[in-house]
Amino acid sequence: MDYVLNFESLDKSALPMVGGKNASLGEMIKAGIRVPPGFAVTTDSYLAFITEAEIKDKIYAVLTDLNPDDVNALNNVAAEVQELIKKAPIPENIQNAIGDGYSQLCNQCVVEIVPVAVRSSATAEDLPTASFAGQQDTYLWVEGTDKVIQNVRKCWASLFTPRAIAYRIKNNFEHEKVLISVGIQKMVNSRAAGVMFTINPTNGDISKVVIEGSWGLGETVVSGSVNPDKFVVDKVMMEINERSISTKHIECVYDVEKGEVVNTDVDEDMQCQCCMEDREIKELVKVAKQIESHYGRPMDIEWAIDKDFSFPKNMFIVQARPETVWSQRKPESKIGGKTGRQLLMEQAMKRIKIPG
Repeated sequence: MDYVLNFESLDKSALPMVGGKNASLGEMIKAGIRVPPGFAVTTDSYLAFITEAEIKDKIYAVLTDLNPDDVNALNNVAAEVQELIKKAPIPENIQNAIGDGYSQLCNQCVVEIVPVAVRSSATAEDLPTASFAGQQDTYLWVEGTDKVIQNVRKCWASLFTPRAIAYRIKNNFEHEKVLISVGIQKMVNSRAAGVMFTINPTNGDISKVVIEGSWGLGETVVSGSVNPDKFVVDKVMMEINERSISTKHIECVYDVEKGEVVNTDVDEDMQCQCCMEDREIKELVKVAKQIESHYGRPMDIEWAIDKDFSFPKNMFIVQARPETVWSQRKPESKIGGKTGRQLLMEQAMKRIKIPG
């Protein structure tokens, strides 16, 4: 039984052991994508924890016959289950495995106490046909073994938020069959970060990559708390077709004095500056195309640019999942019976000027 597994040993076949998010990180590493190092606390760890603590049967008993539209009952059951998880003892061998994994990551990064993101990774998450994204918790800039273990426990508990419970019931996912892993990943000391799609999310145009980004950590973009810079880039020509620079008032950064991640005001002279260089935009598009090609489908990707490294070693992918909006629509008939790729290549060829 493996309680922890290094990202480098993972691929899509590991999904039952490490959940969708962690399996995808391992898959990208194998495909040559620059991903921050880390390890997964496996679903075996979670199962061993709830079994040895003798709370497994209690959890599933209170979830039986729950009406997801009864808000009070849902909140009460969620609070009861989360309390069971927060108070139950974590077996010593699991704690030791997490501690060893963290120590090895510190050694790998040549940092005595490496800051990490602690991210939930459920087995039903990041599937092409379901949108579990954001239903479980993420904790940023966690330092030290004890705090890592504390936040692993919080991630386990987040499998039973009211929202997550209701979603599983309404979409016929059995609670017993949805397990949770936790990813421990080196933090990127982000100068800028954000999201990108290998399909235009506003109209389903497969010929474009759309990038959104802002200063600091990517949580402001993912949460929608800032209006990000936006770039629409042609996949074939690698031309930036649209460029929208927003006023970015806040950024998510690590506050050394408080010892936590906070939203703070962006310096006035930086608010209206573009958060990325053109070469960084084009490098992201190149990586996005590589990821899309590897997975064979449109992708929703989270990226970060590390201020501690020089280009292009500063470009990191921290998450990738299948795009679930346009990908689930029935394909419409193409003009003249042509495929999307044929139309895409025709569009590209029209713009290539051949000297006479």
